[in-house]
Amino acid sequence: PGEVVLLQGLLLLLPLAALMLYWYNSTFHYFCKVGFFNCWIVAMATLLSPFAALRGRSVENMKLLRAAILPLKLFYGIKMQVRGSEHLNNKEPYVIVCNHQASLDLLGMVEVIPDRCVPIAKKELMYMGTVGWACWLSGIIFIDRHKREDAIDVISQTLRVLIFPEGTRNQNKSMLPFKRGAFHLAVQAQVPIFPIVISPYWDFFSSKEKRFTSGTCTIQILPKVETQGLSPKDVPELTETVRQAMADALAEMSANHCGDQHTEQPPLPHWGGMCQAGLGVHCTTFHP
Repeated sequence: PGEVVLLQGLLLLLPLAALMLYWYNSTFHYFCKVGFFNCWIVAMATLLSPFAALRGRSVENMKLLRAAILPLKLFYGIKMQVRGSEHLNNKEPYVIVCNHQASLDLLGMVEVIPDRCVPIAKKELMYMGTVGWACWLSGIIFIDRHKREDAIDVISQTLRVLIFPEGTRNQNKSMLPFKRGAFHLAVQAQVPIFPIVISPYWDFFSSKEKRFTSGTCTIQILPKVETQGLSPKDVPELTETVRQAMADALAEMSANHCGDQHTEQPPLPHWGGMCQAGLGVHCTTFHP
């Protein structure tokens, strides 16, 4: 009986100890929040996949994923500020390019992603159980990042596509060099590019420092960049100009504490009078 009472007492103390660690140990706090984030994604994918399967593979199922992810910002106390959303009030096909920092980019993506627009994701995601199944049902395009021809083949299936041109997560103070696939696709399809810049998470999130608190995230949508009249030879200059403009916007957000103070973006150069170089993402439309 004494051992039983002692065991019961220890079991009662465990939740209290976990709660104390959560509030007073930043590393434990970080892993709890990251763990909840991943568990939420898996749970929502598992619950929603049967409903999505009734419709079959369709970009309309992105609305289910979006609705499942949107509440997370409330749980984490993250305030989203979106600027320039009027730029996406455009019914034509286009490509969206966005900087990529961490898994938290999902929160920013669902905040601004327009209807009938799907991300292009690495092929490995398709094999991640119910998460991959839910993504496939939502029309997300999976490509082998090492095979450019795959990207060109799948782009013809869509109306709007969102691409992270850095190709991998990057929490540094500057952007990585952009891969040119999104820009080749936009030029090939002669569709505009819309650049989206998500402010740094440094104030409230850092995987290196194991810190995850509440905070504010600013999402800046820049004016579209036209590609009509451009050819493949213009892609390198287009890519670098867009990257530099996005990097400048990111640096400005960093200097102004995650974009609390907004300043007008500098004008971008013209190419042959037909393309205003700006920030862009490649979006195409998915036909279910």
